[in-house]
Amino acid sequence: MSRGGSSPPAAGYLLCSGCRKVLRQQDKRIRVSQPLTRGPSAFIPEKEVAQARPVDERTSLLVEEYSTSGRLDNITQVMSLHAQYLESFLRSQFYMLRMDGPLPLPDRHYIAIMAAARHQCSYLINMHVDEFLKTGGIAEWLNGLEYVPQRLKNLNEINKLLAHRPWLITKEHIQKLVKTGENNWSLPELVHAVVLLAHFHALASFVFGSGINPERAPEISNGLRLLPVNSFCVCDLANDNSIENASLTGGSFGIVDSLSELEALVERMKRLQDDRHDEEASPEEMTTRFEKEKKESIFVVSGDTFHAFAHSGLEDYMIMTADVSRYIEDPAFGYEDFARRGEEHLPTFRAQDYTWENHGFSLVNRLYSDIGHLLDEKFRMVYSLTYNSMAAQEDVDSTMLRRALFNYVHCMFGIRYDDYDYGEVNQLLERSLKVYVKTVACYPERTTKRMYDSYWRQFRHSEKVHVNLLLMEARMQAELLYALRAITRHLT
Repeated sequence: MSRGGSSPPAAGYLLCSGCRKVLRQQDKRIRVSQPLTRGPSAFIPEKEVAQARPVDERTSLLVEEYSTSGRLDNITQVMSLHAQYLESFLRSQFYMLRMDGPLPLPDRHYIAIMAAARHQCSYLINMHVDEFLKTGGIAEWLNGLEYVPQRLKNLNEINKLLAHRPWLITKEHIQKLVKTGENNWSLPELVHAVVLLAHFHALASFVFGSGINPERAPEISNGLRLLPVNSFCVCDLANDNSIENASLTGGSFGIVDSLSELEALVERMKRLQDDRHDEEASPEEMTTRFEKEKKESIFVVSGDTFHAFAHSGLEDYMIMTADVSRYIEDPAFGYEDFARRGEEHLPTFRAQDYTWENHGFSLVNRLYSDIGHLLDEKFRMVYSLTYNSMAAQEDVDSTMLRRALFNYVHCMFGIRYDDYDYGEVNQLLERSLKVYVKTVACYPERTTKRMYDSYWRQFRHSEKVHVNLLLMEARMQAELLYALRAITRHLT
């Protein structure tokens, strides 16, 4: 703790009960100091990133050629634990931010700022404030949405829905944006904007899920003060205790025998693989298993838990900073479970009716040339990425586990695959992993180190980063499917 000016703790910091007690006893001039973490991640020891990721010549060339910032930033360092994936990521991000496309360069970075602000991700906001100014953006726009052109402001609704409840997006939202008038969006421009929004919502999940450290302390950049950086309370317990007490009854954050956890997981995968050949579940049974998993996901961690937490005497510390909220409207709007109790009116998105491969890919490629190929390569890369090992075990096929993680994210966003047995999710994802997955995918700003540490204790950090890459891409694809389906309906 350190003495500072007259302001309370920076909003967005999560305070543990011990910190709160101290704050109650002190005057309002107390501020929360930055945790003394080193390296690119607050969750992963610096030496582990360095050892697992020797920056070879190829990675350096990739960064030089495709990195938006032109340097090895903390996201890139952590992602480079998976060099194959990193190449796909950098190429697609570079294309959407730098290459020829429907939108002017400054607008692209402003949209990135708007997207990151939905999750209070000051790491990404700071990065793209810099890029916005470097590409000729008007500094006045950084004072808030009231200073930007109306057509950019009109993206607010779709930004909000995509980030938190993409299933609510309809063709009417699309029609409103593309209707004739001086502030209208062309379809290619709108597709470019939607891709950027989905990309940066999902990237915020990766930033928080991997505990990405700030590049630098808050400072003045081009005459503008940068935001307080993403931070993790040194004690890092307030969020966990609240969640655990409210919705993890019967679950466990306790220490487990990690060796037996690993062996049990590998054994379950083998058994499920064998069972597949023995008998096929009926379509009715498959539907029942999906509905069961969808409803159970409510109780893993519910939005209500966080809502209650935000109103438990911590309002001063949980409210978004004005620096972040200036870029969005309706900051209180957040994720709500697709399968909310007592609400059956939302139809499940049947993946077979509108797939990325058969529908989304061709539409996005037609309206925003070549981005479909780059996104498709990235989705395929993360889904098929494997080193044929898990923790200390070699010759392990993790296909089922990767699919369970990807499909579980889609399940929480109301997307169902008819040919997938959702019974596998409960078999392969233990409770603390489900808590982590749901938090990172749905409200990433609530992720804590304790959640990250609570699952797969014997696994390598690189394997947990792979989980984050899967969650990020699954989330991005879910958002794109809903938005592109609405655009398709507008066109037909």
